[in-house]
Amino acid sequence: MKNLPKGSKKLLNAWAFYDWANSVYSLVISSAIFPIFYGAITILKDDDGAIIKDTVDFLGYSLNNDSLISYVTAMAFLVVSLISPLLSGIADYVGNKKLFLKFFCYLGAVSCIGLFWFNLDYLWFGLLCYFLALIGFWSSLVFYNSYLPDIAYPNQQDKISAKGFSLGYIGSVILLVICLIMIMKHDWFGFEDEGLPTRLSFVLTGVWWIGFSQYTYYYLPKGTKQQKMTKNVLFNGFRELRLIYNSLTHQKVLKRYLVAFFTYSMAVQTIMLVATYFGIEELDWGEQNATTGLIVSILLIQLVAAVGATLTSRTALKIGNIRTLIILNLFWIAICVYAYFITTPLQFYFAAAGVGLIMGGTQALSRSTYSKMLPEDTLDTTSYFSFYDVSEKIGIVVGMVLYGIMAQLTGSVRNAIIFLVLFFIAGVILLLRIPLNSTKIN
Repeated sequence: MKNLPKGSKKLLNAWAFYDWANSVYSLVISSAIFPIFYGAITILKDDDGAIIKDTVDFLGYSLNNDSLISYVTAMAFLVVSLISPLLSGIADYVGNKKLFLKFFCYLGAVSCIGLFWFNLDYLWFGLLCYFLALIGFWSSLVFYNSYLPDIAYPNQQDKISAKGFSLGYIGSVILLVICLIMIMKHDWFGFEDEGLPTRLSFVLTGVWWIGFSQYTYYYLPKGTKQQKMTKNVLFNGFRELRLIYNSLTHQKVLKRYLVAFFTYSMAVQTIMLVATYFGIEELDWGEQNATTGLIVSILLIQLVAAVGATLTSRTALKIGNIRTLIILNLFWIAICVYAYFITTPLQFYFAAAGVGLIMGGTQALSRSTYSKMLPEDTLDTTSYFSFYDVSEKIGIVVGMVLYGIMAQLTGSVRNAIIFLVLFFIAGVILLLRIPLNSTKIN
C-alpha cells in the first residue's frame, strides 16, 4: 500500500501495536509460564513436595537446573549485546528495516512455538528454542525502536511510545489470563494431559506475536533511508560505542555513575530474571497451586511497579536522584536478606510487592539520571544511550553467570540471592563517590 505520511495517526498506532504483539514473550516466556514449566520438568520431588533432585544432564555435564537456565540466558544476552551495535548500524542506513524486523520477529515467535516440544530427552532442542526466542525478541526491538523518529515528530514520540508500552501490558496480560484459564481448567477444554495446556501456551505466544504483528507490517514503510551498505556503515555502531567509552575519560562524574549503575543493575536484572525460579524451588506451596501463586506474584510486581516509579520520581524531586538511588539500593539489600529467609507463599507475595515497588523506580530513575548527566552540548544522544543499553545487557550476562555459579557451587538458590547483596552494597559505595555539587541531580 502507499506509505502513510509521517505523523499519521494510523501509522503511529500501527507502530505502537507491535508492543501488543511482542510483549507476550516478556510475560509468558521470560517471567511466568515457561519458568514454572521449566522448574516442573527439571525438579524431582517426593510425595510431600520435598526436592529429591534438581540437577539435569546436559552435554555430558550434571548441572543445577537454575545454573543451566542462567547460563543459557547469559549466553543469549551476550549475543544480543554483541550484535546490537551491528544491528544499530544497519538500522541507521539500510533501506528495508521492515525485512530485518520481520526476520527477528519470526525467529523469536517460531522459537516460542518450538518450546512446545521442550522435554528432558531433547533438552538441547528446548534450550536452543529458548536461546533463539530471547535473541529474536531483543534484536527485533532494535529495528522497532529505530522506526520511532522516522514515523513520529518529536512532539509525538513520548506519547506514542507510552501508548506502545500500555498496549504491550494489556495484550500480554490478556494472553496470560487465557493461558492460565486453559492450564487451571484444562478439563473444560477436554485435555486429559495436564501438561498439554502449558505447552500450548508457548504455541499461542508465537502465534499471537506473528499474527498481531501483521497489522504493524501492513502500515510501516520499508525504511526511509536508501544508502549503500559498506563495511564502514556495518561497524558504525561499534565505532560510536568506542568513541563514547573514550570520551568518559574526560567526564569523571558520568564515568563514576556508569560504574555504579553497571554494578547494582547487574543484581537488579538478575533478580528480575530469576524470581520465578526462586519461587518454584524454594517455597513450600502446600495445597496451594504453585502455578497460580507464582503468576499472581508476577502480576502483582507489574502492577506495583508503576506505583513505585511514580513515588520514586517524586522522591527524587525532593532529595535528588543520587540520594534516591542510594535509598533504593538499601531497599534492595533488605529484600535480598528477607528473601533468604522466606518459606511460605504469603512471605513471597510480600517480597514480590517489595520488588515491584522499587523495581520500576530503579529502572526509570537510573535511565533519567543518566540522561541528565549527558554533556549539554552533545547532539549524539543515540550513541550514549546505545552505550547505556549495551552496558545494561553485559551486566545481565555477568549477573546471570555469577548467579549460576553460586547456585551450582552451593546447591542453593538462596545462597545465590544473598550473594547479590554484595553488588548492592558496592552500588551504594560507588554512588556515594559521585560529587553531588557538580551535577544537576543533587
